[in-house]
Amino acid sequence: MVDLVLLIQNFEMKRRLLTFMMLVGLSLWAQNGGSYYENSAFKEGEWLKFRLHYGILNASFATLHVKSDTVRNIPVYHVIGKGKTTGFASIFFKVDDTYESYFDKEDGKPYKFIRKIDEGGYTKDIEINFDHEQDVAVLDDKKHNKRFNFTLNEEIQDLISGFYYLRNHYDPKKLVVGKSIEMQMLYDDDGIFPFRLKYLGKEVLKTKFGRVECLKFRPYVQSGRVFKEQESLSLWVSNDLNRIPIRIKADLAVGSLKADLDGYNGLKNQFKILMD
Repeated sequence: MVDLVLLIQNFEMKRRLLTFMMLVGLSLWAQNGGSYYENSAFKEGEWLKFRLHYGILNASFATLHVKSDTVRNIPVYHVIGKGKTTGFASIFFKVDDTYESYFDKEDGKPYKFIRKIDEGGYTKDIEINFDHEQDVAVLDDKKHNKRFNFTLNEEIQDLISGFYYLRNHYDPKKLVVGKSIEMQMLYDDDGIFPFRLKYLGKEVLKTKFGRVECLKFRPYVQSGRVFKEQESLSLWVSNDLNRIPIRIKADLAVGSLKADLDGYNGLKNQFKILMD
């Protein structure tokens, strides 16, 4: 209990922690190559729910929902991600975050990204429009009435589209233990940055659904006030055709945090559970 109060008392730590959970929880791994439309690991209607734990307490939950839409007459997937504190944690620190991404059904390129968050009074209201013909992204900071232009490259992704892009564009059979894969991301006015994950191998986890074989990764993050060290994060992704996040674990400067898959619906492929 003391550790939880210490965590909640540090506003900057809370803000970075929740940003991390959205970043890592929405930015995971891979399966076969090919177009989204023909070989996608997901489909319209997929819904995932994650529950975050700090010690024995349920701190918050996050959901991802895949829908269909059009942008400039182009068929796109529209994914909505939401995060919210619950129970005891919401008494000290209320969070209500919404992330949305519109990305091409054929090649996964993002067209629009929305980030609207309220984390204990810390708010952002951002919209990014990607113009791939002009190789420019325009970020509209609605809270401060500011605009920023960023030069694009072919590999650019936003926070959410990157998760779905990776599920479709890396073959797990070609992963090498100890090797990393990088991708370029843009989701804030901080600009474009490389997001890097190192593959650690396979591991079987016990979950509420049963035993699940996973691919284990380590994202690289900045050490300091929140995380103990650069390699203090671990994440596990189901080693099946869905490639969905199963668990994320973080060693923090104060205590540790874990996020587990808590519910799912509309998966394109069978969720593989190991039998005893």
